[in-house]
Amino acid sequence: MSSADRAPHRSVLVLALGGTIAMTPTASVSGVTPTLTGSDLVAAIPGLQDIAVTAEDFRKLPGASLTNSDIVDLVCRLEHANREGVDGIVVTQGTDTLEETAFLTDLYYRGSAPVVFTGAMRSAASAGADGPANLLAAVQTATCTRAREHGVLVVLGDEIHAARHVRKMHTTSPAAFSSPATGPLGHLVEGTARLQHPLQRIGPVSLPLSAPSEVEVVTASLGSSGILLEGLDGKVSGLVVAAFGVGHVPQTWVPRLETLAASMPVVLASRIGTGPVLTSTYAFPGSESDLLSRGLIAAGTLDPYKARLLLIAHLAAGTPRPEIAKAFLDYR
Repeated sequence: MSSADRAPHRSVLVLALGGTIAMTPTASVSGVTPTLTGSDLVAAIPGLQDIAVTAEDFRKLPGASLTNSDIVDLVCRLEHANREGVDGIVVTQGTDTLEETAFLTDLYYRGSAPVVFTGAMRSAASAGADGPANLLAAVQTATCTRAREHGVLVVLGDEIHAARHVRKMHTTSPAAFSSPATGPLGHLVEGTARLQHPLQRIGPVSLPLSAPSEVEVVTASLGSSGILLEGLDGKVSGLVVAAFGVGHVPQTWVPRLETLAASMPVVLASRIGTGPVLTSTYAFPGSESDLLSRGLIAAGTLDPYKARLLLIAHLAAGTPRPEIAKAFLDYR
């Protein structure tokens, strides 16, 4: 196991987007809402004596209300900060969409300064609030020089995850985030980020030339007629199928999917979310090899939600369809 000590007197930019980590009760409503600023979050953390931390309020939204356009704007801010020479960047936001926003950022970000996403499962006013510890661990990871080699990272519960692998696996647990297919890249130990597993960065996608395209996910379920596939042609620019198992759908779906694949990219993912879509094991109608022969694109190991974001990014960048299919090969 190797480790990289934090260099002293490094600079970190914290970009606050809102989310549970910034939520407190208010007199006007019975629940919590985003009220804390980035400076408030940083001020609640001891142990930052050797790190110059600057906080900036980028958005103040629950994670569920963030959009792809917000993330494109975020990436532009990240790259500007990277050009200014900041040593690391931390993004705080709601955990509802954190696995998706971190992955979309990873697709676009070209800079070398480490980018680390974090959040909280418990609001700032809760007993045992996890936000301060997660933010401290994220800042400590962002100052690790080896973090430059791994793309966008996600840090919660002293675990360091790759944006492409991490998933939210529980609705309320403070240990909600994990990378079920690979395990974490590393851990925080005594304030030092220890990264055990190397991860090669995948070449970035060009920033959008147009507004984000409409891409929807349709999930296969027992006995489904596939009625949600009707009427999609002309309304969406692409489709992700969250299929059974290794990439199977009901036989009745096949004609509709073949027709859709003739007019738009249709990506075949697994609703399981862990493990690859196969390409050549099964041969019955509606199997993975049958669907791929009809023009669908295998998502590899990407879950349906990340496959959707990869497809959206390439459609918005104007990537030719054959190149879109090749892009998914990076995630086999």
